[in-house]
Amino acid sequence: MTAPARTRDSAELIRAEEPVLAHNYHPLPVVVARAEGTWVEDVEGRRYLDMLAGYSALNFGHRHPALIDAAHHQLDRLTLTSRAFHNDRLAEFAERLAELTGLDMVLPMNTGAEAVESGIKVARKWAYDVKGVPADRATIVVAAENFHGRTTTIVSFSTDETARAGFGPFTPGFRIVPYNDLAALEAAVDETTAAVLIEPIQGEAGVLIPSDGYLAGVRELTRREGCLFIADEIQSGLGRTGRTLAVEHEGVVPDVLLLGKALGGGIVPVSAVVARREVLGVLRPGEHGSTFGGNPLAAAVGTAVVELLETGEFQRRAAELGVELREGLEGLVGKGVVGFRARGLWAGVDIDPAIGTGREISERLMREGVLVKDTHGSTIRLAPPLTVTAEELRSAVGALGAVLGQA
Repeated sequence: MTAPARTRDSAELIRAEEPVLAHNYHPLPVVVARAEGTWVEDVEGRRYLDMLAGYSALNFGHRHPALIDAAHHQLDRLTLTSRAFHNDRLAEFAERLAELTGLDMVLPMNTGAEAVESGIKVARKWAYDVKGVPADRATIVVAAENFHGRTTTIVSFSTDETARAGFGPFTPGFRIVPYNDLAALEAAVDETTAAVLIEPIQGEAGVLIPSDGYLAGVRELTRREGCLFIADEIQSGLGRTGRTLAVEHEGVVPDVLLLGKALGGGIVPVSAVVARREVLGVLRPGEHGSTFGGNPLAAAVGTAVVELLETGEFQRRAAELGVELREGLEGLVGKGVVGFRARGLWAGVDIDPAIGTGREISERLMREGVLVKDTHGSTIRLAPPLTVTAEELRSAVGALGAVLGQA
């Protein structure tokens, strides 16, 4: 008889990754084996409160029953056809997602970076076919400190040298202006501009929230200058900020919307470009595609996600509990926190550098049973599942206060 395989502990599993996995991440030293709702458990059975939610991919928590049921049901029927054939789940997903966002058409993809790349292609095609920009002259204006993904085209317009260094030559056709600066944006737009591509809230940069009126100003400028407004809501969208979309805080409807992360419910990668009909209508058969984009399993899970958002429950929870989060963080200012930015259940918290780096604070919080992730310098991000309770939220903020107090 073959002896049962011995279960490896966390330390062994982390060591086992070292020689066989590319070192493109620097994860916290926790090995998650199980999860439910807002809690995860490591291989030794230690429990942690998840205050990152997969960078907003887990907006509805781990293994939300409605999403798991949708996936199980579809797994028993059909998982993939490619787009060579129609499938019976895709039409409803596209219909309901378009209605939820107030736009007309959907281009289903898989990852967030694919949605951004697809949005760039669509904007350029629109510029040539509709706006009349001369061939290969289209430009797209983006914001400094952006994070839209890791592909070679996307890092071409990143200002983060960690993302760029060693990956050139870079793709031309992008103009970078400071975020939250309408005058600089206006100066960069000209007759070759296909689109302005921005995050309504810059997540990777530390949850940077623009001044009131900035998004409305971008909308007005792009409309006046005859170019597209592309809003990357891959992290900020689908309930995270207390609205379905972050642009709704200013009553803005972009021409093109990029979605991902939470659209797959933490189960499968699902992303989408959602746009006005005259924009996505420029694509013709053979000009763009994805074997897995719009697959029946993804469409089933995505439809279940849209159903959860149609009730408004999660948007309300994020708005209401966001007040609790903000009040808790305000109590830590001057006690190790030098500042923070928050909207809904999303916050960037700047730690006094004298106390520690963001990484060090994240590791200390991990030992207290709370999982967060650092970003640049001494900033940490808080983005719990929208299913978090007020008690859990207070517990997490309390743990942060305790860690800062010990430091």
